[in-house]
Amino acid sequence: MNITRRVTIALIAVGFSFSAIGAANAAGTTINVSLWDKGDHAMEMLGSAPPMGMAMGAGPGNMAPQGNGMMGKGMMGGAAQRGPMGISLERDTVPAGEVTFKAINDSKTMVHEMVVAPVADTARPLPYIKDEERVDEDAAGHLGEVAELEPGQSGALTLTLKPGTYILYCNIPGHYMLGMWTLLTVTQ
Repeated sequence: MNITRRVTIALIAVGFSFSAIGAANAAGTTINVSLWDKGDHAMEMLGSAPPMGMAMGAGPGNMAPQGNGMMGKGMMGGAAQRGPMGISLERDTVPAGEVTFKAINDSKTMVHEMVVAPVADTARPLPYIKDEERVDEDAAGHLGEVAELEPGQSGALTLTLKPGTYILYCNIPGHYMLGMWTLLTVTQ
């Protein structure tokens, strides 16, 4: 087989293309995350609405579990709209490896945060400290967080995730119970 200089240059270019694709995949996945609420009156529902934390709201008259979390779709396509607050993901399925969460607090008035934890069973609620109105982060398996963001602020968190299900939630008192959580599926 006679390899010309033009074929050699083409083969080198293809090699660089595959190297660039490999480097891009090695850099991981980025997910845009929206932390949102329906305004100042959102907290008024606390105590008067059924609990909206993962696996807490299933039952007569409430949304029943379906697929990746609860029925419904969020503003960006990955979160269920359960209540006056929520977390919406640009996508709710990513490959295993390095994942960067770029969170923005889209609220006009409230502080929000984003905590990531693994989920072994979506039918079981996260450990909850009722008198503090928040998730017990240590018992839930807290992996990392983007801490309190003022309205309009953004932050990022990078984690290396194995295949499985993960929950993203806001642990400001009352926010998780008002529906501020979503699930992420990590595939092989």
